[in-house]
Amino acid sequence: MTMKLGTTEIADTFAEAFRLRYARVVVTAHDRHWLEAAVAAATGYGTSVIGCDAEIGVEGWMPAAATPDGRVGASILAFGFSAEGVARAVANRAAQCLLTCPTTSLFDGLPEGGERFPLGGHLRYFGDGFEKTKVIDGRRYWRVPVMDGEFLVEESIGIDKGVGGGNFILQSTSLESVLAAARRAVGAIATIRGAITPFPGGVVRSGSKVGSRYPGLKASTNEAFCPGLVGRVATELVGGAAAAVEIVVDGVDESTVAESMAAGMRAAAAPDVLAISAGNYGGRLGKFHFHLRQILESA
Repeated sequence: MTMKLGTTEIADTFAEAFRLRYARVVVTAHDRHWLEAAVAAATGYGTSVIGCDAEIGVEGWMPAAATPDGRVGASILAFGFSAEGVARAVANRAAQCLLTCPTTSLFDGLPEGGERFPLGGHLRYFGDGFEKTKVIDGRRYWRVPVMDGEFLVEESIGIDKGVGGGNFILQSTSLESVLAAARRAVGAIATIRGAITPFPGGVVRSGSKVGSRYPGLKASTNEAFCPGLVGRVATELVGGAAAAVEIVVDGVDESTVAESMAAGMRAAAAPDVLAISAGNYGGRLGKFHFHLRQILESA
């Protein structure tokens, strides 16, 4: 039985996702300029755990009234395979990208969640003995002297269980139309708390499969969705599809990933988007299976 959003066909398939650990940190700064500079640096090179220390992105921008220190802020989510790995990635990125950026402060966004790992407990050593500590409402902070004043950073961060790798693949009649659809999808997902789309602009053109014909390579191009290979390999593109891109979603839990995928697919659907599919590996990669038609019906 065929399912459609308007004229866009929804493939009878599922996205295969897997267990990750995640941290939430809140970055604040003097104004939006320095906040964006800090966030851009801290979330750089954070697209895929295949090759990056974390999948990381902005969960949401925060007005001054919603942040711990009454300044503009951003909530950032970072995902990785292990709690230790996520904690290490956050601490390294904080040291290189947030400690260095003028006016920033850094807070834990999961004060009640998961395991605890040092953050300011590591970064304080940059103070070379001049750092100060303070406990406010039961939470310990470090004040590290720097050239523009001080860097305020929370002592530790919480790491909790999340879900990574939710995805859907847009197939369209042209490059222009698939890019426009992708931007609509990413924009819709950006409104949902607890989810990020970690790839550039939230979009993956190099959708991958597990393994390769080259020894030692963990992932390689998903040839079934490459329009340039139609006729040479078994394809999963529908007739008339000239371009495809993938949207990958990481979330704090299954329901958030499902909600995000449904919102993204609904926003992307249009007459020039011929079909929406997903990447899976027959259930071998991850235990979370997001069946496209089911999550749309549930949403």
